[in-house]
Amino acid sequence: MKILITNDDGIHGRGLKELANVARRFGDVVIVAPDRERSACSHAMTLRDPLRVHPVDFDGLEAYAVNGVPVDCVNVGLTVAYPDGCDLVLSGINLGPNLGFDITYSGTVAGAMEGAINGIRSIAFSLAVFVAEAPAHWETASKWLEDNFEALAAAPWEDLTFLNVNIPSISYSELRGTRVAEMGKRVYKDRVEKRDDPWGRPYYWQGGMALMSANQPHSDVKTVSEGFVSVTPLSLNWTQRALAEQVARSGNWPIDLS
Repeated sequence: MKILITNDDGIHGRGLKELANVARRFGDVVIVAPDRERSACSHAMTLRDPLRVHPVDFDGLEAYAVNGVPVDCVNVGLTVAYPDGCDLVLSGINLGPNLGFDITYSGTVAGAMEGAINGIRSIAFSLAVFVAEAPAHWETASKWLEDNFEALAAAPWEDLTFLNVNIPSISYSELRGTRVAEMGKRVYKDRVEKRDDPWGRPYYWQGGMALMSANQPHSDVKTVSEGFVSVTPLSLNWTQRALAEQVARSGNWPIDLS
């Protein structure tokens, strides 16, 4: 099995090492990751600057650092290492959750999304640490991934789809199991905060506090909050078919959906 691994925490991210150490037991691994943290870059792509690719010593694995974002890394990897394609694109393990609407901002998820665009089975992984000072249970993520790697790699797959996996940052013995869940809602309070610099000039800091409501039946948010690993199948076909039919009727327009 040929496996391409990327992330958005950078080539030196702890989660990348954990993911690679598990994946190498199941196939041939090549790592192509950003040369620095690129969190919340979403599905950005570098178009107006050259991409520099540098080999990196990575515990005996073929690895490259790229001065770009995860999407760039996947495309560089498919050019430099796997010009004939690969079997699996893995992205992560991200330090922090990618639940609900986080999916739309996440560079980690974008790495898997780009794999799917290239017609490759792809999976994004995140360790759901919600508080900066809380311990990151990497051992839990690694153990769960080791136990479930083959099932993930062999799971049913369709064109333009990928999986988003969130692992609660708790001890492995506390994990209650794994659930397939739908994408929930994870919104932020006070997203933009106004501050003043030492000279009294205003500036704005974007971020905010995530509101984690567990009152979302069947969602990834609720699943993780209850101590389960969430596995969410996602599709790049964003067409809302039922609404498309309503829109067509409202304007008396023909509809062109396969």
